[in-house]
Amino acid sequence: MLSVSFLLFLCLAIFAIGDICAVLTKARLSSVFVALILFLVGFLTGFLPPDIIAKARLSELASWASVFIVFHMGTTINMGELIREWRTVVMSCLAMLAALVSVLLVIPLIGREAAIVSIPVVNGGIIATQLMVGGATQKGMTLAAALGTIIYAVQKFVGTPPASFFGLKEAELILAEFREKKAKDVLPEAAKTEAGTKRDRAIYDVLGLDKYYTPFVCLGVTAFFAWASYWLQAETEGSVNYSIWALLLGAVAAQLRIVPERILDKGKTVGLLNMAVFAAIIPSLASIKVEDLKTLAFQTIVVFAAVLVGIYVFLYLLPTWKLIGSRNLTFGIAMAQLLGFPATYLIANEVAAAVAQNEEEREAVLKRIMPAYVVAGLASVTTVSVVVAGFLVEYL
Repeated sequence: MLSVSFLLFLCLAIFAIGDICAVLTKARLSSVFVALILFLVGFLTGFLPPDIIAKARLSELASWASVFIVFHMGTTINMGELIREWRTVVMSCLAMLAALVSVLLVIPLIGREAAIVSIPVVNGGIIATQLMVGGATQKGMTLAAALGTIIYAVQKFVGTPPASFFGLKEAELILAEFREKKAKDVLPEAAKTEAGTKRDRAIYDVLGLDKYYTPFVCLGVTAFFAWASYWLQAETEGSVNYSIWALLLGAVAAQLRIVPERILDKGKTVGLLNMAVFAAIIPSLASIKVEDLKTLAFQTIVVFAAVLVGIYVFLYLLPTWKLIGSRNLTFGIAMAQLLGFPATYLIANEVAAAVAQNEEEREAVLKRIMPAYVVAGLASVTTVSVVVAGFLVEYL
């Protein structure tokens, strides 16, 4: 019988191989995709026991890590940045709605359960995935749970090419105007190039309390708000999921400057908890049989085809794009829901580096593209997708 420590080593070794592949390929190969493929192959061949996550004692950690991560994500939300880029936020929400409608339209092809699980995953990231996969697994919807995991694994492959392509087209237009007018600023000053502007000095910092926010204090504060999130869910008779409460509490606490921004980063525990949340979706792969692969592949292709076609029709062909003023940038913003931060940040930088001939031109491109891409990812993946998942999980 394999020991707990050896099984834990196997799990972490697979996660590590995924990260190494991502570094070697400069993120062209997703670490998540590599890890999930290795687990899937391991389950199908019998090399890995189907209950490896439970036997490695990761299930217990994952059971409470999710709400901690959601609260942490809430503390990253910069309300000022969202207000300045309100058009981007609205367009991002419209893109999520377009994806939702598109997936619902293909229910006759993939089934109701698969569609409901897929929507929040397409709209968001690991937290939305964990909520939907966990909800589907609890209700015995093993194939739908597996589909959610696979969609999460490949969505960056689907979103990156169009985000880069339309970003490059927009960058070329920006530079053409920049070079023609010889302007130093082609956009309003409100558009910032940084991933997120810093808030004013926090209360805990001004009062000299920053030194007290040790790892244990950060975890303790997060645990309090995690408990408060579950309590609020109970008080609302389950009508509002704990994940939504945790996200709101994190955003409010950080905005009021009573907790550190990115609290788990400061507590030096975000990496461990992210790993636990990732581990929580692995068991859904253990139920996949070889004969299921054809069905899952078909459903995955249909979901992403519907999303891309729907977004192209609703946001590129129809005049919806006029809210942003650019078809190219609108499509890039729509793809942010498949990418999230830091992928949106990296793509914006890659686009600027690809077309600019000097630093001045690079800044001109970044001034327009960076805020749109980053805020779109923040609004969709970090914020709205969690709300969508918290809502739709009740309908499984």
